[in-house]
Amino acid sequence: MLLSMISCNKDFLNQVPDDKLTIEQVFQRKDLSEEYLANIYYYLSYTYPNSTGNPWEGLSDETDITYNRDDNYYASYQMNLGNWTAASGYYDTWSNYYKGIRSASYFIENIGGNAQILALSNGQQLITQYSAEARFLRAFFYARLIMQYGPVVILPETVIPPDLQSDDPLLALPRSPLDSCVDYVARQLDLAAKDLPASYSQQSRLDYGRATAAACKAMKSELLLYAASPLFNGNKDYAALKNNDGTALIDTKADNNKWKKAADAAKEIIDMNRFELYKETGFGGQLDPYLSLQNMFLTTFNKEWIFSYQNANVINERGLTPRKASGYASIGPTQKIVDEFEMSNGQRPITGYKADGSPIINPESGYSETGFSDFKAFDDPKARQTYNMWVNREPRFYVNISYGGRPWINTTSSLGTVIYEPWWDGESGGNGSWDYSRTGYLWRKNVSPNSDPKTGKYVSRPLLIFRYGEILLNYVEALNEYDPGNADILKYLNAIRERAGVPQYGEGENPLPAPGSQAEMRNAIHHERWVELCFENRRYFDTRRWKIATQTDGGKFYSMNSNANPPAFYSRFVFETRVFMPQYYLFPIPQSVMDRDENMVQNPGW
Repeated sequence: MLLSMISCNKDFLNQVPDDKLTIEQVFQRKDLSEEYLANIYYYLSYTYPNSTGNPWEGLSDETDITYNRDDNYYASYQMNLGNWTAASGYYDTWSNYYKGIRSASYFIENIGGNAQILALSNGQQLITQYSAEARFLRAFFYARLIMQYGPVVILPETVIPPDLQSDDPLLALPRSPLDSCVDYVARQLDLAAKDLPASYSQQSRLDYGRATAAACKAMKSELLLYAASPLFNGNKDYAALKNNDGTALIDTKADNNKWKKAADAAKEIIDMNRFELYKETGFGGQLDPYLSLQNMFLTTFNKEWIFSYQNANVINERGLTPRKASGYASIGPTQKIVDEFEMSNGQRPITGYKADGSPIINPESGYSETGFSDFKAFDDPKARQTYNMWVNREPRFYVNISYGGRPWINTTSSLGTVIYEPWWDGESGGNGSWDYSRTGYLWRKNVSPNSDPKTGKYVSRPLLIFRYGEILLNYVEALNEYDPGNADILKYLNAIRERAGVPQYGEGENPLPAPGSQAEMRNAIHHERWVELCFENRRYFDTRRWKIATQTDGGKFYSMNSNANPPAFYSRFVFETRVFMPQYYLFPIPQSVMDRDENMVQNPGW
């Protein structure tokens, strides 16, 4: 048996392919076993890749990936139009994660016999830790499979031999019921957490990005929140999803105690007292929400960071950079997420939409879609004529969104100040290029002001997978469903809003009225989650677990009119009509898997 290995490097998680060795040799030597473990971490790339090949944003209602190419890399374009089947093979993480799961199981099964490690004074401690890391990774891969596909196959923890007869039952395992899958993964995460450092602060700098107890708890929090949500908790639409022997795969009876489990899992992280919302102060020691929100991603391993993927290297900043600055300018926020950001007074600008798609404007917000004003964004050295739609919005809007006429984030590049021009004949417009944003906007979140594609300079850093702000939102959402009115709901929801520089509910400066019912609080939490976690690969999963994607992910999608020049550019325009059918709530089991496993049942509608 041959294993493609990774060469030694001072940084455990940044290693590159080198040689081929027998598997026996791997587990006889300390360095090779550690490289094998590092290779398992590589499968995290399928969760949070650093390219536009990531489906979770392109398939969400907050982002458009412009490219219409005949390849799988930009398949979200075709998928949003309903052009896919189980045989399409798009974003097949099933195959990749199961490779990671098998590798993790093999590592756990064999690492205990490594004589070189056992000869060390802390040898047994290292083996225990390494086994826990592999256990965490295996559980992580299972959890993400569940979120994408629903009930999965839980493999035996002893690796299935490769030389079994074709009729061996181990080669045709059925899917396990969803609740069993979730319980198994949660137990594995609890088990791994016992043998890992509490958080990255207990690791050496070179070990940052390796598993911790906090990472285990964060994955558990996310998984249990998903399991408690309407998609999997009492969803009668899946009553017919059964194995060939009649075993039901999703319980159609709602269980409110699942929300308690989700709340308790998030509270475990809060009670660790190791994390907090990242904050920076400005003049007079006052909170600066702009720098806090921007630099929370750029100041790596600050107190908000829980777990990250180290091998990301360069986040896809070139796709978020204007063409004049040698960018692709091709990843566009939709008008829906632009409309979701509040005004600086905390009021929602848009309260809904008319039948013709035009917005219903909140008259108390001060929002306008006519005319221009002199406006200075927080990172702009001077005021500029700005379309009133984008004037006086909350800090998160300016940290997250690049709009027409705004300077690119790097104002000290070799080109000086570059003004983003997304209209048809603009520097980043669609005239003569397929590198442009169909929506007329670009992501600004997690773009370093020091990166300069023109000179090939990028600020390499990890991709953040779990952060404390998300855990607080997990907690308040689950608590509102299980124990509405609990004081912790407003406490932690307001903590998110306070850091964001927007008025809080019922307290602080210029407070807003607190939501008065469970339903009103649910809407407030869903809104806060969308705005706070936008462009972090969460929205796709949230609309599905809330079972609202049939309303949010289909129909006409609006943008600025990128097919026109000013002044026509400054008007709402249907850039795409998307198709969302009920079967899209879960990905199809890949057809190749269906063909070779006689006991595998397909997800409904595929």
